[in-house]
Amino acid sequence: MEKDQVLKKKNLFQKCLDGIEIVGNKLPHPVALFSIFCLAIMIISAVAAASGLSVEGELINRTTNKLELQTITAVSLLSREGIIYMLENAISNFVNFAPLGMVLVGMLGIGTAEGSGYISALLKKTVAITPAQLVTPMVVFLGVMSNIASDAGYVVLVPLGALIFMSFGRHPLAGLAAGFAGVSGGFSANLIVGTIDPMLAGLSTEAARMIDPTYTVTATSNMFFMIASTFLITLLGWFITDKIVEPRLGAVKGGSTLSKDDDDLRNLSDKEKKALKITNFTILIILIAIVGIVLMPNSVLRNTAIEAEKGFVNSIIDHSPLMNGFVPIMAMIFFVAAIVYGRTSGQFKNHRDVCTEMGKAMSSMGGYIALAFIMAQFVQYFSYTNLGTILAIEGANLLGSMNMNSIVLMVVFVLFAGFINLFMGSASAKWAIMAPVFLPMFMKLGISPELTQVAYRIGDSTTNIISPLMSYFAMIVIFAQKHDKKAGIGTLISTMVPYTIIFLIGWIILLGIWMMLGLPLGPGAGLVYPLA
Repeated sequence: MEKDQVLKKKNLFQKCLDGIEIVGNKLPHPVALFSIFCLAIMIISAVAAASGLSVEGELINRTTNKLELQTITAVSLLSREGIIYMLENAISNFVNFAPLGMVLVGMLGIGTAEGSGYISALLKKTVAITPAQLVTPMVVFLGVMSNIASDAGYVVLVPLGALIFMSFGRHPLAGLAAGFAGVSGGFSANLIVGTIDPMLAGLSTEAARMIDPTYTVTATSNMFFMIASTFLITLLGWFITDKIVEPRLGAVKGGSTLSKDDDDLRNLSDKEKKALKITNFTILIILIAIVGIVLMPNSVLRNTAIEAEKGFVNSIIDHSPLMNGFVPIMAMIFFVAAIVYGRTSGQFKNHRDVCTEMGKAMSSMGGYIALAFIMAQFVQYFSYTNLGTILAIEGANLLGSMNMNSIVLMVVFVLFAGFINLFMGSASAKWAIMAPVFLPMFMKLGISPELTQVAYRIGDSTTNIISPLMSYFAMIVIFAQKHDKKAGIGTLISTMVPYTIIFLIGWIILLGIWMMLGLPLGPGAGLVYPLA
């Protein structure tokens, strides 16, 4: 009777989400599904190459780092060269798959810390000091802020979001969704400049100089807008999680796997308090030491090669050893925390216990490693065949032929960027293709490069969380299955669709208001490019 009442209360949108989940979960296992995708790319690339599919566009030559007019032609994977490519590069595709090493190294430290009991104790302390009503915005906000260190939030914050919610007796998948929404859906937002800012700014500068050889897009050019976006995404993520996602998850059969032992997450013994205090003090010393090293002259953690040109701050965030090595550093900190806490609490008796726990942490990633192998092939196949590049350039040409005012044009561009993001996961790779096409085009219409870059970042962020081609999507599915064994691609996509839709609408509204008010996007970064 109660179930019938719940079903009757579901509106059309909730029924659509249920339909997405049902259809998605009836798809083959993710390993089999991406194997099918690989086969499809082989066939499509062969047909496209046989038909002579090609397109011309101004693209950045990654060898010379200069813009060149290039003809992009579809390449067949079923040709002699394509078959040789697949055979010779299968291992390198897997080994060089960016998320693989990051995830495994990160989990080596985090998994050991979890096995030592440190993560559990830290969560107990978090539960004790955090008001229940602020848990959701805290998780979303920390997710947004995590992109300071690029992709590290996927490895750390998403699984911790599930554990934090579980600590409060809430649905773990809602916590996972809140963390994922902050980390990935709000990827471009932040209160300070992150690693993505100088990366995109560099590409934007090269593209803008096709029109104005003296033009420079700085790493801070979107700062004001992204600061406002941080609060917007936090508030929207809070609303979506508490009012849409978690109520729906509560009605899903077998949705929550909370056990009786999880109630113990609320209790912190005297022994745990002592071990936690010593461990946190140790971590504080490590963090102070890292800051001290960063501040040293010619620091090994700064990019000293660009310090003279771009300043001290850029030497820290712009491809610095600190940012590039953030995950190994983070893993080391968690590993030290595991040893200190484990020894102090009595969980670890000797080094053998530590090594055993490291092995357990890695054994839990077997499913992800198998999936990563197939995903790595698919991502590289899509790049090798040039299908993603052709799609982006053809879409750009279509968009450029439309006669629209600046606000409408930017909204359409946001939607276009979000659509392309479903097929190409890397933010920098897409912008390397799209910036040379769109920036000059929009500059000729009086739109500043900084505004075009902001619109791109909105579209690129909002659809990350529903794209199976996003590099970390498979890993998030694996995290979800730890709390719900029946969870699949359909479960994750249906859970994240509300975030995509509402983030997209909210961010577009913010952009429209920003443009109507004529506010600067960052220090010295306006909305208009003055036409001669």
